[in-house]
Formats: sequence, structure tokens, C-alpha cells
Amino acid sequence: MAASRAFLARAAAAAVLGFVVVAGLAEAGPADVEMVFLKNAVAKGAVCLDGSPPVYHFSPGSGSGANNWVVHMEGGGWCRNPDECAVRKGNFRGSSKFMRPLSFSGILGGSQKSNPDFYNWNRVKIRYCDGSSFTGDVEAVETAKNLYFRGFRVWRAIIDDLLTVRGMNKAQNALLSGCSAGGLAAILHCDRFHDLFPATTKVKCFSDAGYFVDGKDISGNNYARSIYKNVVNLHGSAKNLPTSCTSKQSPELCMFPQYVVPTLRTPLFILNAAYDSWQIKNVLAPSPADPKKTWAQCKLDIKNCSPSQLTTLQNFRSDFVAALPKPSPSLGMFIDSCNAHCQSGAQDTWLADGSPLVNKTQIGKAVGDWYFDREVSRRIDCPYPCNPTCKKSEDD
Repeated sequence: MAASRAFLARAAAAAVLGFVVVAGLAEAGPADVEMVFLKNAVAKGAVCLDGSPPVYHFSPGSGSGANNWVVHMEGGGWCRNPDECAVRKGNFRGSSKFMRPLSFSGILGGSQKSNPDFYNWNRVKIRYCDGSSFTGDVEAVETAKNLYFRGFRVWRAIIDDLLTVRGMNKAQNALLSGCSAGGLAAILHCDRFHDLFPATTKVKCFSDAGYFVDGKDISGNNYARSIYKNVVNLHGSAKNLPTSCTSKQSPELCMFPQYVVPTLRTPLFILNAAYDSWQIKNVLAPSPADPKKTWAQCKLDIKNCSPSQLTTLQNFRSDFVAALPKPSPSLGMFIDSCNAHCQSGAQDTWLADGSPLVNKTQIGKAVGDWYFDREVSRRIDCPYPCNPTCKKSEDD
């Protein structure tokens, strides 16, 4: 009964601030993190693809981390035409109606042992429901499928709420992070995020599995470019991409980190698998480039690849490494030789017994060392299959 009263009190307080807490979350158990529906953002047009309010999960900081923040953006690919986006309206990738409570782990974990550098920070996970890496902003509603392309408004509404309601404006340390499409967003919004804080705040950005490369597929076409061109055109993304890049390149090229990162002013850490499982499936060997499905088994598991396919993969790795930015003191890197995608959200890949190692260092330690300037952290693994510590990870 006391728990129910506490929940009702929290919900009433939340309503005054313009959001609602999910009914029943207090009964879901200690592992689940508070889920915040930003109802007041709807009036600003900051909505998911189906028009539902944006959502974030929030776990408050404590002790020495009370004024420190890690803001992590969920991944989930992109939708590049109305039909693809309409499919997302029926799940949590396009509608907050389908979002459910979740627990935090990895970089968002609350245990000092498993996340020593960030465990007691204010930890936020921004849910992804726009299909544009939080870059879209089209005023008109797409009428045929009743779609809203408002990803950038969603990002700003949530960040503004964290700044003004949750107290992030008082941050001493802040880290913008994300996985996959969210990892790309961490790069695209890095300088913008930095500029929201006073000069006294230490602000950095961390991209996990977000370093999508501008490369040719196995048929010789630039399939990834066509994806981004369609995303930018559909979602009206161009105006929200970094002007440091769009002043020199076409907008779709400014969705590729290799053209954006050299223009950034804010310190960045790049975590990526050199044999990124998503990029092998969708950049190197997308279905249109492989009509006979000769890559089907190789794409499921790198261990299934033929010798000629492994040669192609090694060339992909070489191109990936060549596309990485030049070394600098503020740039951190952890490029392992795993066939994985997103390695910061799960505890077994972030920091645990048996986690992936590069130069005898685990991911969580490498990121912490970089953030706190304990060392210049730049680790690039040897080629596959040299790393026995690799794990296959697909989700954030």
C-alpha cells in the first residue's frame, strides 16, 4: 500500500512537470528504470512517427555523480520511405505506445563493480521512434500513411527537459552516447550538445557501432549512400546535420561519420567492430547486391564465410580502418576484430569477466580512461580471427 501511495505521489508530481510516469512501473521491480512520457512535447510537434509522445528512461545520480550525466540514445536503423516508416508505427521503433519498461546495464549500469566510472551518474536512455537518427523535421504530416517526421524535435524536447526540469544544466560532466543509429546521432549532435553547456562543463561524446562507412557493396554500388539520401530527403534532415560538414559536402554524405568527425570541436570516442555485423549485412552485402543469396550464411556468422568471402571481409576491414579519423589527443578509439554490433549496452561486452579485450584492455575501462583523461586511448585490433575474446552482440 505504501508503494502504491508513493507511486501516485510521483505520478502527480510528474503531471505538473508535463510528463506522465507509466502506470504500474513501481510494481515492475527494482531492475526497471523510470519511464518518462513527454506529453508536453506533443504541442511542439515533437512526436514519434505515429504522433505519440517521445520517451526517455531516467535513473538519478548520487554522491559524487549527482551532477554528472550520461545521455544514451537508442538505436534501430532508419526508415527511408513512407512504407518502411508506416511499418514502424506498429512497434516501438515508431510509436511510444509499444514501449515498455527496461533495465540499465553496460554504460548505463548502476553497479560500481561493473561500471566504475559512470555507475552513480544521472543515467538517461532516449528511446528511438523517428527513424532518422534524430535529424528529421518536416512540418507537414505525411497524409497517405499519417506519418510525422520530427526526430530532431524529439531530441531537442528531451534534451531541453533534462536541462530545465531534471537539472542537467548544472552538470559538471556530461557524455552524449548512443548505439547504432543512436551512435550516429551521438556524432551528428555532438557539437550541438556541447554548446548547450557552460564552458566549465566537461562535455564529450561516445559513439558505439555508429561509424557507418561510405563504401561500395559487393556489386560495386554505393548502397549505403542511397539509404542516407532517401532518409535525408524524406525526413528533411539536411538543416539539422552539422553545418561544419554540409558547408562542404552534400547532405547525404554528412550522414557518414568519416566526413563529419574531422570537423568536430568536441572530444569523441569511437567504439566499433571492424567486422560490424550490421554493416556486413547492409553496407557490404545488402540483399539487392546479393540476389542469389550467396552471402546468406556468411552474413549470419563470419565463421560460415568462404575463403573468397573472408578476403572480401578483410578488404572491408582495411577500408573501414582507412576511413577512421586521424589520431588526436581528444579522440579515443576501440576497434576490435569482432563480428558484433553495439558493445556498450550489455554487461558481458562492456566490462565483465570474459569481455572483449584489445591490448589487454576492456571497453568500459578504455572509455573511462579516455573520458577522465587518464590516457590517450586509441586501440585498433589485429585482423580476424586474432581475437579470442570476441562476443557476438547485436543490440543496445
